[in-house]
Amino acid sequence: MADSTNGKGNGVGFLSLLCLLFIGLRLGDVITWSWWWVMAPIWIPLLLVAGVFLVGLAVIAVRKK
Repeated sequence: MADSTNGKGNGVGFLSLLCLLFIGLRLGDVITWSWWWVMAPIWIPLLLVAGVFLVGLAVIAVRKK
C-alpha cells in the first residue's frame, strides 16, 4: 500500500490551536482577557503580513521614481 502523505502540512496549525485554547479558557472564565487578545493569534499574523505587503509596495514605489 502506498503512503498517501505528501509532506505538506494538512493539520491544524499552531496559531489555530492557540486561538482555540484561548477561546476555551475565556469561555471557562479561566482568563478575563478582552476578546481582542483572545483572538490575537488570528489578527496579529494578518496584520504583520499586511504590514510587510505595504512596506513592499512602498519600496517598489520609491524605486520607480
